[in-house]
Amino acid sequence: MSKLQKILVRARRQVFSEMVGNNPSIFQGEGYDFIELREYMPGDDIRHIDWNITAKLQKPYIKIFREERELNVVVASMLNGSVYFGSKRFKQDVIAEIVAMLSFSTIKNGDLLSSYIFTDRMESHLKPSKKLFSVHKNVEEIVNFEALNHKADYKVLADTLFTRLKRKSLVIVVGDFFEIPDFKLLAKKHEVVAVVVRDILEEKPPKMGFASLIDPESGNVLEGDFNDATVASYAKKVTEHDRELYATFRKHHVRFTKVYTHESAGVALRRLFEGR
Repeated sequence: MSKLQKILVRARRQVFSEMVGNNPSIFQGEGYDFIELREYMPGDDIRHIDWNITAKLQKPYIKIFREERELNVVVASMLNGSVYFGSKRFKQDVIAEIVAMLSFSTIKNGDLLSSYIFTDRMESHLKPSKKLFSVHKNVEEIVNFEALNHKADYKVLADTLFTRLKRKSLVIVVGDFFEIPDFKLLAKKHEVVAVVVRDILEEKPPKMGFASLIDPESGNVLEGDFNDATVASYAKKVTEHDRELYATFRKHHVRFTKVYTHESAGVALRRLFEGR
């Protein structure tokens, strides 16, 4: 099988059997305090069509009831150059699998799924859908995306989603978060969750001696002696960065988890959403 097929099969198996079991989803809808009308989308129950509104507007509209607890789930992937790295699996492939699991779970639960890919701009967007095809399309885009030489800009991501998302949503941002994002305004309008994807060597690199390293975002070459002191200094900076990152998440009420490339993403996601 191709890499894409393997990711989709593994993710679907975890969502529809191993990870979720008898639960309808790895996350549950919060519900709304009012009845909502919205335009019909493929996959909606035709029994909920409001024929009066449909006749007036000449477009099919459906009723969303309180008890349906429908969620609008938005999955945003940050695919900057640094995701093109991994000692066991590339971070980019792990991001694709995480997005696949989140997306399959959304579709299984009957919720609306929309997805975005960002770098320092919005690279692509798939509009809300309840079809499995949307999962395949988004995961395929992530797997095939040329991440090298792209920079991350979480401000662009936050500003874009804040402007584009009109309805209260569950926004899940997946990336390696080597920049500190400001999700303050986005988190006031929506529920924001962060999934941090890392490789263990990024946090605890080995001693390499004299070596040349290439910056995957800029393409610049860094040469130096990566001895015990250099490696220890780098690891300390990563620890300090993550401490600030987690403090920022907590300050803005953003729940988060970390997934390493050698770990099972399903376990971390299940633990993250169990408390919703």
